[in-house]
Amino acid sequence: MARTVWDSTVGKKTVMAISGLVMLLYLVVHMIGNLKVYFGPEEFNAYGHWIRTVGEPFMHYEWTLWLVRVVLVVAVVAHAVSAYQLSRRDIRARPRGYVHRKPRAGYATRTMRWGGVILGLFIVWHVLDLTTGTVHPGGFEAGKPYQNVVDTFSTWYGNVIYIVAMLALGLHVRHGFWSAAQTLGAGSRTRDRALKTAANVLALLLTAGFIAVPVGVMTGVVS
Repeated sequence: MARTVWDSTVGKKTVMAISGLVMLLYLVVHMIGNLKVYFGPEEFNAYGHWIRTVGEPFMHYEWTLWLVRVVLVVAVVAHAVSAYQLSRRDIRARPRGYVHRKPRAGYATRTMRWGGVILGLFIVWHVLDLTTGTVHPGGFEAGKPYQNVVDTFSTWYGNVIYIVAMLALGLHVRHGFWSAAQTLGAGSRTRDRALKTAANVLALLLTAGFIAVPVGVMTGVVS
C-alpha cells in the first residue's frame, strides 16, 4: 500500500507537502531563536545550551536535539527525492519544449528547482560552519554560539552566502506553502486569497527575520 502511494504522482506531492511543512515549522522556531542574538551573548549562549537540555531528565543531554535533527534529515531527503522524481516525471511527460517561449509561471515557480539546489548547498555550508566548525572563519568555540555567529558574519563571504540563501528560501517558502496547501486540500475558491496572503507574509517574515542577524553584525548592533 505504501509503495503504491509513493509511486503515484499524488503520493509524491503529498510527501513533498508534509515534509515541507515539517521544515517550515522548524524554520519558524529557528528564526525566533536566532533573533535572540540581539539580546546579547549571555542570553544567546544560554539559549544554545538550553536546546541541548530540552526534555531532561527524561531525555539525556542532546537527545531531543538529535531527535529533531533526525526528523529534519528525513524530511529534507524525502522532500528532495520526491521533488527530483516529480521533475523527471514531468520532463518525460513533455520531452519537447513548449511552443510558447514566454513563461506562464511566476518567478518563484520557475526558480523552485534552482532554489532547492541553493538551499541544499547552503545547509551543508551552514552545518560545517556553525555546527561542526569545519569551515568556520577564525577559531570555532564550542558552547559559544554568539561569538561564532559574529565571526561568520564579520566576513563578506559569510554574509553573501547567507543572504543569497535566505532570499532563495523566501521564494521557496512563498511558492511551497501555497503548493502544499493545494496538495493537502486546504485550497478553495473562498480560501485561495487568504492562503496566498499567508504565503507572502510568511515568506517575507522568514526572509527578514533570518537576514536581520547578519545585518545586525554588519551594522555593529550585534558585536
